[in-house]
Amino acid sequence: MGKDSKAKDAGAKGKGKGKQAGGGSDENASKGKGKSGKASDGLGTCTYVKARHILCEKQGKINEAYQKLQDGWLSNGDKVPPAEFAKLASEYSECPSGKKGGDLGWFPRGKMAGPFQDVAFATQIGATSAPFKSTHGYHVILCEGRKN
Repeated sequence: MGKDSKAKDAGAKGKGKGKQAGGGSDENASKGKGKSGKASDGLGTCTYVKARHILCEKQGKINEAYQKLQDGWLSNGDKVPPAEFAKLASEYSECPSGKKGGDLGWFPRGKMAGPFQDVAFATQIGATSAPFKSTHGYHVILCEGRKN
């Protein structure tokens, strides 16, 4: 009986979170944050991030990929379109996610290791991180969304 009541409580909590996370109010809030400016985009306060990444074992290879991002968009102050980032991830990334354009989907705080999580949750929506090192190699992240 104790297990059943705990499972029901956990299910109720999970359903509530699911409704909040997937509900229109969070999507609207996220859109509103993007339109209202950088100061209110939820950096450090969101609980989930949607991201793509490029992972390379060697620093030279990630720098080459990042240079292509710089040459195509970043040096002009433009944001990298997700489809273009996905093409580079397919070409350069050594992570299995590279086959999916580097798409990691939505992930919560605490799922990813140290520096990767720090950079993913600190990168603004639509922005691309500079190359950085983690225990798995060298990465560049494109943040595609945030939600609580």
